[in-house]
Amino acid sequence: MISGAAVWKAVPAAQRRMIVLLVAAIVAANVDQPYPELAPFQHGPTALLILVSPWLLRRWPLSNGSVACVLLFLLLHTLGGRYIYSYVPYDIWARAISGHDISGTFGLARNGYDRLVHFAFGALLTAPFAEAARRHGVMRMGWSLVFAFVSVGFVGAVYEIFEWLLSVVAAGQTADWYNGQQGDMWDPQKDMAAAQIGSVLALVWLLSTRQGEGKAISPHAHSSKE
Repeated sequence: MISGAAVWKAVPAAQRRMIVLLVAAIVAANVDQPYPELAPFQHGPTALLILVSPWLLRRWPLSNGSVACVLLFLLLHTLGGRYIYSYVPYDIWARAISGHDISGTFGLARNGYDRLVHFAFGALLTAPFAEAARRHGVMRMGWSLVFAFVSVGFVGAVYEIFEWLLSVVAAGQTADWYNGQQGDMWDPQKDMAAAQIGSVLALVWLLSTRQGEGKAISPHAHSSKE
């Protein structure tokens, strides 16, 4: 049986640094946590992913670029999780930097950070999904892009169903705080649409730059120079 240390060392150095950076971000997000009762809901899944990521990356390796996309998405999520999304104080930050707030400039009636993260899910995760399909599903480039687009929609739908189920079983305001609908009855549909728009833009970029045309490889092949 391979030890945890051996698995960790098998992950490329750049990807190990990304994992450590994500750990640091979660720790920082929980310093003087403003919503401690909801922190486990927001950061628990990310912490679990960190724990299993060395094994996942050893079994199903990805390029540094794809892992960086996943990292950036999780960093955005970690920031949102600190403020349970609905209360990310980006207007305060914007006024401190420019003297103007984002909500007033763009006429936003609600906190839009959650929508940004859903968009980022599609924009940032499309390339990793496509790469995984090529490298480990032995798909051609065209089909891998279709798979990635569909995967974004599927994962988004499953997540919205999870939020709905949570609202059914959770007590008190926990569900409202976690779901972050902010009174918008069409919030799930808009979230999914934002993710698909992000995915479409990612597909356009991948096709226009001819990224990801590498051949499928064995799931056991892994180069530390990636």
